[in-house]
Amino acid sequence: MQTVAIVGAGPRGTSVMERLLARRAAGNGAAGDLHIHLIDPFPPGAGHVWRTEQSRLYLMNTQSFFPTLIPDQGVDAAPVAGRTFNEWRALQRETPWQELSEGDRAELAGLEATNFPSRALYGRYLSWCFQQLGENLPDGVSLTVHTTEATRVARNHTEGGFDVVLLDGGRLHADRVVLALGHVESRLSPAQRELREDAGTHGLSYLPPAVPNDVDWDRLPAGETVLVRGMGLNFFDVLGQLTEGRGGRFEDTGLPAGEALRYVASGREPVIVGASRRGTPYRAKAELESYYPASVALRFLGEDAVAAIRAMGATAGFDHDIWPLLHRDTLWAYYTTLARTRPEAVSPSLLPELDALLHEGLDGGDPGWAARLKELLGSLVQDGHVLDLQGLARPLSRHPLRQGAGQRFPSHAAMDAAVLDYLAADAAGSARGEDDPVKMAIGALNAGRAIVKSLVADRGITQGSWLGELRGWFEGFVEGLASGPPAVRVEQLAALVRAGVVHFAGPDPVFRIQHGVFTASSPWVADAPWEARHLVEALAPANNVQISASPLLRKLLQDGLVRPRTMLASDGEPVVTSGLDVTAPPYRPLDGTGAPVEGLYVLGLQLSSVQWGTAIAAEASAKYRSGYRTVVDSDAIAADILG
Repeated sequence: MQTVAIVGAGPRGTSVMERLLARRAAGNGAAGDLHIHLIDPFPPGAGHVWRTEQSRLYLMNTQSFFPTLIPDQGVDAAPVAGRTFNEWRALQRETPWQELSEGDRAELAGLEATNFPSRALYGRYLSWCFQQLGENLPDGVSLTVHTTEATRVARNHTEGGFDVVLLDGGRLHADRVVLALGHVESRLSPAQRELREDAGTHGLSYLPPAVPNDVDWDRLPAGETVLVRGMGLNFFDVLGQLTEGRGGRFEDTGLPAGEALRYVASGREPVIVGASRRGTPYRAKAELESYYPASVALRFLGEDAVAAIRAMGATAGFDHDIWPLLHRDTLWAYYTTLARTRPEAVSPSLLPELDALLHEGLDGGDPGWAARLKELLGSLVQDGHVLDLQGLARPLSRHPLRQGAGQRFPSHAAMDAAVLDYLAADAAGSARGEDDPVKMAIGALNAGRAIVKSLVADRGITQGSWLGELRGWFEGFVEGLASGPPAVRVEQLAALVRAGVVHFAGPDPVFRIQHGVFTASSPWVADAPWEARHLVEALAPANNVQISASPLLRKLLQDGLVRPRTMLASDGEPVVTSGLDVTAPPYRPLDGTGAPVEGLYVLGLQLSSVQWGTAIAAEASAKYRSGYRTVVDSDAIAADILG
């Protein structure tokens, strides 16, 4: 009998199990019995992040039509059970699963394909898929679920394979082991540790980075000021728990997008002060019928161009070879949308002249191209309608309320007003969907990001470019534009600002403990620092194997069974990166000597040094290869195990 231990029973671990079952059912691999050990302290399928009992205020960041655990393309062996989330959603309306809670049923009754489901409901789908798989085990396959944590995986030099030590005192022997660990706890950075220690000395409340459902939000009292550092996706989770989660509600005003909601407070809310480097939250997603805008096509960073870049080997640079193409696609998406929706804002000759210019200097080596572009747009596009990509990323840098010395905002009230303008405009743009030029430019960036993900996974760019360009500037730039929340969250935030519940510290905030309290100040705001006795880090735990608090990962590193990946920066200096050093798929880790560890595999977040953007679920009916990359990776691991 062959034994396989899968450490981590969330979506990634369940995906590997699904591929093992599918391949066995299809007759792939050697004959003989197969036993699968699935190890996770949380329920299989949903795992830690997608637990079914969590608040329904925690929404997914993709619509119902997007996610799937069960592959619908990219693999040869057909699934033995399960379906996409959207198919499951429709099935539950016809034949509800007996395990659905009342909350599940109520949510499903109003959930459409283009709505954003709660994480709890997606967890229920994952649990259903796991049950379906368990009820359809092929002949000769058996399964044991261990509701505990794996604390060590070590080579068994006597019998071969591996020994897996469990927190409950058990020990397993496995021929093969898959590490599908997902989100794990992380040690705090030196600055965060110092802040936490100083907070304890002064009796202050410091909430470190965490999975939002793990946080006790009751620690934050009503009426007091709470500083929230970070305004990405976790920021909106914090807002939900401290407002609607405390009995507040949103009412429809009947006004246009940007002013469509009014917040009615419960009186239990704290005063929330958001702070981030940009000074504004992530931009909201456009309201679309598909994940990528139907009107946006990548003409420059298409599959042909990527194939040519890939053929260069790992010699391509992001800034030189990739960004010039994606930049052109972004410009074309913006100006074609602008010409269609606001023809009075452009000259009739804009599109043909722009098209000709976009096809010049495609190798990124034309120093005069940017100047010619600026001249063309300045002469053929009305003032106020020229696309300013850097301005999108730093929207407060040119706001009219900036005044005085150093072009600062004169007060906290002025900062709040500026961010409210931004939120209202962003919500209105999301409501316009395919008719909003800015949202279509962002749609092109998002589509291009999908192409870049595949190129990175195929090791198609240099290490120096990965470190200094892709991770150095583009990642933060595109995340703030294309990875934002559902539009309703920005609409709600605007209502909370108008209600006086939420304020903003300003860009580039500085956090300290002074006079026994937390303070947050911004060089952009000419006002006294915000003061509070409570600080929330609105971040997930750092995905970095070097500072992981996972006993299993730490032991693997100590034993030399895995090592972090080291890359060479552009200046030739070695940089130890966040993820594990692994082979090409099926992603065997390299041990301390640099040798692949046969029979051990890695999947998911710990691949962050060879993949880019690994946290998102697999995409149903994916348009780009990166959309189903996770199931292809699972399939490669299953093929190697059974082979």
